[in-house]
Amino acid sequence: MKILLIIGGIHSLFFALFHCIFWKRLEWKKELKKIRPHNEAVMQILNLRIIYIFFFHSFLCFFFINELLTTTIGIFLLGGSALFWLGRTIEQFVYQKQLPFKDPVNMVLTIMFIIGTVIYSVPILI
Repeated sequence: MKILLIIGGIHSLFFALFHCIFWKRLEWKKELKKIRPHNEAVMQILNLRIIYIFFFHSFLCFFFINELLTTTIGIFLLGGSALFWLGRTIEQFVYQKQLPFKDPVNMVLTIMFIIGTVIYSVPILI
């Protein structure tokens, strides 16, 4: 289970870094100017906060493995993480019109969301 949580830390680190490139990859400097200023601000703030959460979660998975696996709050955090990734997987299909599965990037991301669900579910279920 410890190795699984280290993989979970790498998984979270990947998503933190992935969100760091949103400004350039998604051309936010140009694209976000098309929406109202407060919506532009909210989009960027939400992205900055999710980057923080992913880095924080990665840190927990690397340095608090025993606590995550053996304490009530650790199990609760793992359950919350599993639900986060399960919800994100479901949302990928809810917004399939905007994020088509046939797009290779969306396909890989969907698989990564499923992997996140499994990584954090297994320690709870076993």
